[in-house]
Amino acid sequence: MIDDTEEKFMKKRIITAVVLLCILALVVWQINTPLFVAVIAFLSAVASNEIMKCANVKNKFIVVLGTVFSACVPFFASAKVLLPFVDSQYWGNVVNAVPQVVYIIALVLIFLLAMLKGYAHTKFEDVAISVFASVFVPYGFSVFVRLRDMFENEQFGIYLIFFGLICALGTDSGAQLGGMAFGKHKMSPNISPKKTVEGAVCGVIFALILNVVAVVLYNQFADVKIEAAGIITLLICSLPISFMGMMGDLSASVLKRNFQVKDFGKIFPGHGGVMDRFDSSLFTLPLTFAVALIAF
Repeated sequence: MIDDTEEKFMKKRIITAVVLLCILALVVWQINTPLFVAVIAFLSAVASNEIMKCANVKNKFIVVLGTVFSACVPFFASAKVLLPFVDSQYWGNVVNAVPQVVYIIALVLIFLLAMLKGYAHTKFEDVAISVFASVFVPYGFSVFVRLRDMFENEQFGIYLIFFGLICALGTDSGAQLGGMAFGKHKMSPNISPKKTVEGAVCGVIFALILNVVAVVLYNQFADVKIEAAGIITLLICSLPISFMGMMGDLSASVLKRNFQVKDFGKIFPGHGGVMDRFDSSLFTLPLTFAVALIAF
């Protein structure tokens, strides 16, 4: 029997999931507009802020600056982010005016200065965590935009976004279902007791199957089809990328254990925070981007 508390929790999860699916549909519909970039920037800022708050970073200046920096990064991911409102050539000149590593160096130096000013309540660990949250996280989210705009054939770039998401979300769903059905051997009992080796294998296979379906549908409807060599490359790469997606999930679990929190945030009732939903994707999407750079 399901008690009232659990029933209310499940209803909350379902309602949130429906709302998120509606938002996702809107974002996909507007994927070639600045609205898409704005949503990515919002998710990036929230995720960065969640990590700093979970780590109990008390220096408000560092938290605010890191959050703002995280929101800005996706807008510098491509020259096309503000089309059709701002010409890509003009924005490209803005993006390329200063190497992005300069912004990162400046951010770190400002964080260190803020640590000196607020030394009474700011530790070096706070700075290190804030740099991680304000650099790794937003650059991971900016891959959404980079993949969309990296090819002349925009359809292929958008397909790669879904490829990376399938490797993350498909693996997670398949692992959960496979673990419930076949799970016997714990994969990492001290980090995530519910994850099993059998579930992990099922997750990788399930993601592979979903990617086979996705590439078949893509070639059915796309203007320019993916050649056989490209399909084989992507499907082979989906195996290690899906595995690394699980490692991303486990890494997030380690962070939560270190911070002694159940979820990174509460923005999605019943589902936790942005980092709780995108921890695996922050591993799979950059790896997908790397494969695209090397193989295509």
